[in-house]
Amino acid sequence: MFAHRLPIPFLVAFAFGAIGAAGATEKHISRGQLPEAVRKVADEQSQGATVRGYTMGTKNGHVEYEVEMMSNGHSREVTISPEGRLVEIEEEVDLNALPSEVISALRNKAGRGQVSKVESITKNGAIVAYEAQVLSAGKHSEIQVGPQGQPLTHEE
Repeated sequence: MFAHRLPIPFLVAFAFGAIGAAGATEKHISRGQLPEAVRKVADEQSQGATVRGYTMGTKNGHVEYEVEMMSNGHSREVTISPEGRLVEIEEEVDLNALPSEVISALRNKAGRGQVSKVESITKNGAIVAYEAQVLSAGKHSEIQVGPQGQPLTHEE
């Protein structure tokens, strides 16, 4: 019965190793480590902004590069394929500057929670969703609605 149990120190080490491996899909890199096509798009997208960092990661088995920046006091994250294709832009927006139907949908979806930060998600040159961070009962979560405040069939 006890012969099949592993020692506790081994289990603890394995658990921490698994946690570390799960988070290892994204790593910080320097601008110089970006492929030339990615660097060109990153430079174009960050004009007039303060770059906070670059990361390389894997999403759904595909390598992607992300540029984090601040522009006019708002955060902006740009995701670029290795070939230099702009995949996605997440840009912080002022909640009160959004269309009333989007504000209403976000507040309804947040329930009793407090909406803190809102970002637009742009793919192929068009906003596909708005994502908001919500604080409710001391817990943080994220919610999304479509560009006109409609429910989404899948998360962007």
